[in-house]
Amino acid sequence: MKLSTLIILLFFTATGFAQEKALSTDDRGKLIYYEVVNLKEVSADSLKSRVKAFLKKTPKTLKLKSADTDSLMYITGKLIINKTALVLSRPSGEVLYNFYVESKDGKYRFWMTDFNFISYQRDRYGNFVPSTAVGIPLETKPGKLNSAEWNGYVKATAKELNVFAERFKEAMMKKVITPAVVAPSAVGPHQKW
Repeated sequence: MKLSTLIILLFFTATGFAQEKALSTDDRGKLIYYEVVNLKEVSADSLKSRVKAFLKKTPKTLKLKSADTDSLMYITGKLIINKTALVLSRPSGEVLYNFYVESKDGKYRFWMTDFNFISYQRDRYGNFVPSTAVGIPLETKPGKLNSAEWNGYVKATAKELNVFAERFKEAMMKKVITPAVVAPSAVGPHQKW
């Protein structure tokens, strides 16, 4: 009885971990997270305003780089990768990436690619800061000594991107409330104000 309960528990645990979407490789050989979402009866302009509202909520990690007239929005982003040992957690590096969103009537698609890892080090004040300005692409194959740590960075990036994608899709489901424009009344110099 105990053995069958343990097997069932292990099965559900394994399927729970398998739900996480791994990063795939595009035609350029770069890692990519790509998803298409259908939202029926939502215009492309409304979807674009929802993306802009989402960007206003996360100004520290996402920066819009494209013009407003384009249907494709180009955004740069940053993820912080934490290293956890027992109870303590510290940032081990950051992953810089490009985030693209394209919207049409009734659907939108988004993808994240060009991941570059920059490791952190402590400065003289004890803060974690980037050790260099040049990132290492996540697609590079590490040596034998660093392969386990590098694979951990790739898995942590995939995990953080899955969380980010769910948060982005939830934000895209919400309607953006625009304040009503109040027409100014005509005021002359002889009227009381």
